[in-house]
Amino acid sequence: MPSDPRPRRSIALPLAGAALSALLVAAAPVATTPASPIYGVTLPDGYRDWRLIAPALEDAPLDELRAVLGNDLAVKAYRDGTLPFPDGAVLVKLAWKRTRSPAFEPATVPGRATTVQVMVKDSRRYPESGGWGFGRFIDGAPVDEAQHQTCFACHEARVRNHDFVFTRYAR
Repeated sequence: MPSDPRPRRSIALPLAGAALSALLVAAAPVATTPASPIYGVTLPDGYRDWRLIAPALEDAPLDELRAVLGNDLAVKAYRDGTLPFPDGAVLVKLAWKRTRSPAFEPATVPGRATTVQVMVKDSRRYPESGGWGFGRFIDGAPVDEAQHQTCFACHEARVRNHDFVFTRYAR
């Protein structure tokens, strides 16, 4: 049988390259929420499943129910009484408007969600703000820069002696 004089082309290499590119794109991290201005903090994955640090009730003018959740490092620091909090500790505050329960009038229940606030401890990344980065989100989007400028100032003025953290552990 005579040999074919035409050069042979392989489609395996282009296909392998395309498959590798698709795999790399699929494996690349994708930001699920936009980052807060100033600090670059995002909503942490899975935060709704974190442990409760403490509930809170905010009277007028906000009139909110709040729950502060913590990742494992934050919970351990609270349980052990560790101050300052270790780098990697993350606190998330969920807030809702207070609403009277339709089923039981004396009870207050969560109404409309108002904000999700995040504090991330990273002393190298946030040395100017006591080692904490801040994020405030409404409907998953960060609030404007002016509102973020008030975060550290409020914490610094009121809870400097507790590593800039308001919430105490509810035992």
